[in-house]
Formats: sequence, C-alpha cells, structure tokens
Amino acid sequence: MLDATLTQQLKAYLVNIREPIELVAALGDDAKSKELGDLLNEIAALSDKVSVVDGVDPRTPSFLIRRVGTDIGVRFAGLPMGHEFTSLVLALLQVGGHPSKAAQDLIQQIRDIDGDFAFETYFSLSCQNCPDVVQALNLMSVLNPRISHVAIDGALFKEEVDGRKVMAVPTIFLNGEPFASGRMELEQIVAKIDSGAAIRAAEKIRKQDPFEVLIVGGGPAGAASAIYAARKGIRTGVAAERFGGQVLDTMDIENFISVSRTEGPKLASALEAHVKDYDVEIMNLQKAAKLIPAKTEGGYHEVVLENGASLKGRTLILSTGARWRQMGVPGEDDYRNKGVAYCPHCDGPLFKGKRVAVIGGGNSGVEAAIDLAGIVAHVTLIEYDSQLRADAVLQRKLASLPNVRIITSALTTKVDGNGERVTGLSYKDRNHGTEHDVELEGIFVQIGLVPNTEWLKDAIALSPRGEIEIDARGETSQPGIFAAGDCTTVPYKQIVIAMGAGSTAALSAFDYLIRLPASEEAAQAA
Repeated sequence: MLDATLTQQLKAYLVNIREPIELVAALGDDAKSKELGDLLNEIAALSDKVSVVDGVDPRTPSFLIRRVGTDIGVRFAGLPMGHEFTSLVLALLQVGGHPSKAAQDLIQQIRDIDGDFAFETYFSLSCQNCPDVVQALNLMSVLNPRISHVAIDGALFKEEVDGRKVMAVPTIFLNGEPFASGRMELEQIVAKIDSGAAIRAAEKIRKQDPFEVLIVGGGPAGAASAIYAARKGIRTGVAAERFGGQVLDTMDIENFISVSRTEGPKLASALEAHVKDYDVEIMNLQKAAKLIPAKTEGGYHEVVLENGASLKGRTLILSTGARWRQMGVPGEDDYRNKGVAYCPHCDGPLFKGKRVAVIGGGNSGVEAAIDLAGIVAHVTLIEYDSQLRADAVLQRKLASLPNVRIITSALTTKVDGNGERVTGLSYKDRNHGTEHDVELEGIFVQIGLVPNTEWLKDAIALSPRGEIEIDARGETSQPGIFAAGDCTTVPYKQIVIAMGAGSTAALSAFDYLIRLPASEEAAQAA
C-alpha cells in the first residue's frame, strides 16, 4: 500500500507517538478489506507502539485507532488514502498522545464542551475540502471523551450514502441527524456546538482598541496586506469570515510563480503561518455587515460585524474576495447539495456512473467536464454563448471524449427534482426559442465569480458588477479606505495578482497615515 517514500515519512512521524495505540480492524473477505489489513500491518511494523487487533463494526472495512487501555480513539470506515492520508497520520499521532498545534484556548474550549456528540463525516478521497473537517472532528474526539467521530469514505459505502441522501462532501451528521455540509474549520465546528462561543467572541472584539490598519478579509490579498502593514510597525488587525478565503476551495495551483505546484489548503495554511510571524491580531469567523466611513479625514472608520460587535481602523483595507456565481434559476437553492454542486473535485465521485451537467464553457467549466467524464456515465456541458470560451487545448480534449455532449447558445431556466434530489434541468435554445429538458442526477455550476461586497452598498463606490472601484494605489472613493483582490475592479482574478494588490493597498495605507497632519492625528487619538 505504501511506497518507499511514504513509508519513510510515516516512520519518522510515528516516532512522536507517546502512548501505545492499537488499530482495531473490522474486516471482511472483500478486496478492500484485504487492502486495509495490509495497510494497518504496514503501519504497525513501523513502530513498536502500534499494534493491530481484530474487532467488530457494522461497517467493513473499517478500523478504530484507540489509545490502549482508554476510550480515546477515532474511527475510519474505508481506506484513508489520497487527501485523507494526512488525516490518518494526524489521528495516529494525536490518539498516541502527540499534542495538537491548535491554539490552547481553543483546545480548552473543546475540553469544556458539555454534552454527547456522535459525529459521522462522509468524505471522498479526491476532496481537498474534506481533510479539514475530518481532522477537526478527530481532534475533538481525542480531546473530549463525550465526542466521537467516524470518517466514512462515501465511494466505498454507496448504499449508506444513497440511503442518507448524501450528494456532497464533506457531509456531517451529528447524533444521526444532518449537521453541516461543505468545508468547515475547527473553530467553526466548535462555535456551532458551543452556544456561548459567539457571545464570548463578540465581547472580546468589543474590547479591541482601534487599529491603524484594519483589514477585512483573510485571503491572499488580505494576508499580503497584513504582512506589509505589520512590517511597518503599525497596529494591524485582520477580520476574516474564514482565513484563506476562496483559496481553501481551490484544488491544484500550478501558476503561482516559483512554486511549480501546490494545493489551495496548503497555500492558505502557509499564508496564515506567515501572517502569524508578525504582530497581527487575527479575528477569524467574523463576517462584516456594515461599513461606516469616518466623518472627517484621519478619523476612524467603523466595521460593524454580524455578531453586533464593531471594529475601528484609521485606515481600512477591504479584501473580502468573491464566491461562486449561482445560476439564479428556480430549483437551484432547493437542490443545493442534493444534486446541485459547485466543486467537481469534491463531489464528482458521488456521481459515479450517473448523468450530470456542467454549466459554463470557460476554462473552469470545460476542465470540470473533462474531469467528470472519467467518473460519471455522461456529461452534458451547457454554455450560454454561441461558442465555448475555454482555451483551445481544453476544447480539443473535451471534444475527444465519447461521453460528453456540448450544447451552446443555451440558457438554463430551471432545476428539476423529486423533492429529495435533482432529476434534471430545463434550458432554452437561444437561437430558436424552444424549451428542452435533460434528465440527469447532478448539476455542476461553473459560471464565474461574484464579489462579496453587498455589505458595502451606499458606503463606497461600486461598479455595475458590484466590484469595489479602486485607483492604481488601491484607494476607494473614501479617503483612508483601500481595497484589493477579487472584490475590486482589478482585472484577472488570480492569486498572485491579489497578493500584489494587497501589498499595494498596505503600502498606500501606510503612506496615507504618515501624511496625516500631526495635529489632526493627535486630536483623533485623544
């Protein structure tokens, strides 16, 4: 199961196990059970603190990682390889007593949670969003004996997935009932089950002193802004709905200069680590709701958060990014995560052998159709324009696939379903005005981005597309308020461009601060 490189890496990690652990295997006679048995024996052979024992579980193949002589443990149903191999390694270490790198106050918060919580997470091995959820819940089950977690490979337990109507990953069940779907970080999950978390967070924010530079948004633009501002030695804060932003949802990154290839979650983690090298106050899980610009130049701008608390900054850098654009047709919201999906890498394996549609003929849409064609029975690609807009090399690849149909000049008008899941879609032929129905089980929407700027309406100038209008220095229509990244009018929504724009905005904010009249600055500080 493990090649030489993985074997050596795993052996080095297992040295950190402090307490003996046992791998309790529930295996059948099938091929996957044999693979899992081989994997567990290979792991045990790498450390004298790891052993394999037989066990029983309703799901086979599965295994429990248990600290010997205790109830501390986590369970995997299936083979946690692919993106989940890191989850397996961390589970081995944490059950074995190796301390987590999570913040100590968060660790204590988890230990103090009162109640019984039995979590189950359905993942796919190709999903880059799943490991964060699996790892977060595994850690919680190690830290708190009243929390348990089973991570389930949805592709291996199809009957269970179909029975529970799981049509997107990661999907989390709590005590047998749906809890959440999609990427979630440890802090988000804890906040969702700890009823007092939001109140405590709001109270902590209310005690914050004003910042010289307050950054709203924690994606590449926000991270770059924070680093450049903090290096100037001025008080810097970042309020982010989720640090990393849309990069967290990105699969392969092959155009980040000097890095041949990386993945979104890895880059997001590196960004956060780099920001934490400096004296920056990071306030995560905080969504901005309203902007109140300063009444006088040099005064404090105020950002009101959804939890009711507010933050102030002498300068602001808005880097709230963008999100996937929706079709905006009847049935789309009703069947989100019930057949309507936005991440082909994550959710594609759940549609193995089924018929799906991809909406959008740009690079993202064509790449999604190519990837899905290798998994599903048939792909129908629907493009509004009279021709595809993807790169020629991608179009040639798509055209060579036998199980793909391309429909151009088509306007999707409705998502059809049976109340539980998608059964098809309707589209209008823009050339002839005729209506058509397509029977299918899944729809992957790939039609671009929309900026996260609704909360800024009437506060600063926005373009007709909702983008923040900025000049070459990143300054908005309000003095002292700057913006950067995908939420702005800067063309070409790329990570490297967002980082450059964030750096520009921070340097411009610093330049603005040092040019404020001393008397006015003193009056504001008083």
